[in-house]
Amino acid sequence: MSAPEPHPVESSASGQNPAQEMVDGVKQLAINAQQNKDTNPASANDAKPKGQKKEKKEKKAKGGDDSVKQPLEFTPTPDFFAHRLALFDRLKKEQDDERAKQDRKEITITLPDGKEKKGTAFETSPMEVAREISKSLSERIVISKVNGDLWDLERPFEKDSSVEFFDFESPEGKRVFWHSSAHVLGEAAERHYGCHLCIGPPTEDGFFYEMGMGLSQDRSVRPEDFTQLENLIKSAIKDKQKFERVIVSKENLLEMFKYNKYKQHIISSKIPDGTSTTVYRCGPMVDLCVGPHIPHTGRIKAMSILKNSASYFLGDQNNDSLQRLYGISFPDTKQMTEYKQFLLEAAKRDHRKIGKDQELFFFHEMSPGSCFWLPHGTRIYNTLLDYMKSEYRKRGFTEVISPNMYNSKVWETSGHWQNYKDDMFVLPVEKEQFALKPMNCPGHCLMFGSRDRSYKELPMRYAEFGVIHRNEASGALSGLTRVRRFVQDDAHIFCMSSQIEHEVKLCFDFLQAVYGKFGFTFKLELSTRPEKYIGDIQVWNDAEKRLENALNEFVPGKWEMNPGDGAFYGPKIDITISDAMRREFQCATIQLDFNLPNRFNLKFRTSTDAEGTEFERPVMIHRAVLGSLERFIAICTEHFAGKWPFWMSPRQIVVIPVTQSVYGYAEEVQRMFNAQGFFTDADLTSETLKKKVLRAETGGYNFIFIVGHEEQEKRAVNVRNGHATSATKGREEVISLDDVSRRLQNLKETKKIENEL
Repeated sequence: MSAPEPHPVESSASGQNPAQEMVDGVKQLAINAQQNKDTNPASANDAKPKGQKKEKKEKKAKGGDDSVKQPLEFTPTPDFFAHRLALFDRLKKEQDDERAKQDRKEITITLPDGKEKKGTAFETSPMEVAREISKSLSERIVISKVNGDLWDLERPFEKDSSVEFFDFESPEGKRVFWHSSAHVLGEAAERHYGCHLCIGPPTEDGFFYEMGMGLSQDRSVRPEDFTQLENLIKSAIKDKQKFERVIVSKENLLEMFKYNKYKQHIISSKIPDGTSTTVYRCGPMVDLCVGPHIPHTGRIKAMSILKNSASYFLGDQNNDSLQRLYGISFPDTKQMTEYKQFLLEAAKRDHRKIGKDQELFFFHEMSPGSCFWLPHGTRIYNTLLDYMKSEYRKRGFTEVISPNMYNSKVWETSGHWQNYKDDMFVLPVEKEQFALKPMNCPGHCLMFGSRDRSYKELPMRYAEFGVIHRNEASGALSGLTRVRRFVQDDAHIFCMSSQIEHEVKLCFDFLQAVYGKFGFTFKLELSTRPEKYIGDIQVWNDAEKRLENALNEFVPGKWEMNPGDGAFYGPKIDITISDAMRREFQCATIQLDFNLPNRFNLKFRTSTDAEGTEFERPVMIHRAVLGSLERFIAICTEHFAGKWPFWMSPRQIVVIPVTQSVYGYAEEVQRMFNAQGFFTDADLTSETLKKKVLRAETGGYNFIFIVGHEEQEKRAVNVRNGHATSATKGREEVISLDDVSRRLQNLKETKKIENEL
């Protein structure tokens, strides 16, 4: 009899927004390295003035602080290592013996190109098939997919099967590779700290593992530990430890992980009684995991620990506080070198660093997650807002303003109270509960339903730039990318089903026009009906077909289908933009909604006959281009590396006089261009011309106007490009005031990215 199918429970479930934490942590690590200081809260107490360095060390040594050099491996070796391995080995032997009894019948293995190979059930593995094709293929691939399911390369086929292979460059391969690397990180952590592992998933940018400190008790993870942890990682990689899979019953799982209350909770709450799931072993480490994994640890050629942080078990602040380690790994050392270069560039572009250097914005502990926009940051904010409002007006949208706070009855009607209340700011008002709005859609539904509507009014396009509040966990807040108070370029279109396709095409045109101004490329993905959905299936099919038609007309052959990943209330199109560093961000969305119009009883009059008026429900299209303005400005800051295009720059012109006798002319030029709507400053300090020019260039000014007696006589300026590259630096041109004014006005109106007159 074959082993029972395991229950699909994964102990390596993702925490709250791990990908963003990973990216932010990696950037901060690089920034810290550049500035030679560590801002990590866990190690904040280690910062020492030079004069106190020795004294501090002596005090810590006397007090037995955990900064004292720790042994490479926890001593004595924790008892749970031997207990866990003994049970694993016994169960593996039982299953190997059972597998040996299986019928070794001939099976057919179908390759992606349709070719067929013969194999033997319970003997032939995907790896053997890959080796037959080519040695290089077998060495390059990370994982296989058998009959549509991800499958360990060394795990034998059990029946006639189709097989696919994936290398590290594929999403499947990358995720498996980083998942396996997380297990190696977990092994190193167990061996070093004697800790109790919790979850360790792959993320979009690597992986992490979090843990309770177990036998180390109050000891915390510190950057000083990274060298020893990485030495243990190198040892595990050198040993080429195999990833071995065993199916384990819930009863045996509770016994295997009886020392670990976190695993006990996951097993008890996620695995139904009488069922099983899988565990994987590499070296001395055994973990609850559905896999699959790479063949052995030797496939990892480069691995680094990037940062540490605190977290809560299962992301709930009411649970235990845990320690988390983040890492990155690659199958090639060259990729690690390239990645570290990427980190350095990402650190230079980090919007938090540029925001501080250019005095654009800041955050304060008195209002966490709410941005304070300084004068120059407000210039960018308002320029972006004005541009978007003008684009909305061109496209037939009507701007509206809805309240910031609603009675809880509104949120009960919309369904947010039942599903989103914990992420809302709730407050009592006159013995009733109110909440600050986390989105605009219910308010727009109330607007549509405020009077009778006719089909002649459709499509009705509402746009709002209202303030939104979401109660994000304090640990998830991150610069402008994760905030509690923000503004969206939010729009909702109420239309008839027959108008969906046309409206979506207009949305695509909007996206292309706006993203092109910033130099972003983007890709689209259609997510279709999930298993649990509301509404009539024919309405769904019709809506999905209309979205497909719109996509095929707009980007034929250049969009992807994501079956079953639509929202429960309607299909959606997700738009992902790519920046100058080829990083991807989802900003825009187009979502069809059959749910809210039903919940708010929205309807429009279709026709009138002798029997009365007939009504239909409108379809609601949720639509955003930028997403939140705060997050989009963060993306733009890093995309442009702080060198803003002229039209949205907060520092467009600086006038520099070469001598004090032309200060008056410099001020006149400044007043003239300020009056024309350009952000213009004049540097009247006593510094040398060279220093003033350098300060203007590093300060981010687009153009530097140098004026002397000759320029004063000609009513002209000597123009230098403040964003000049090494190839164009030093070029200058004397241009009359009227001519330079016309050129600047054209540059501003055309919204070109290039900083050229």
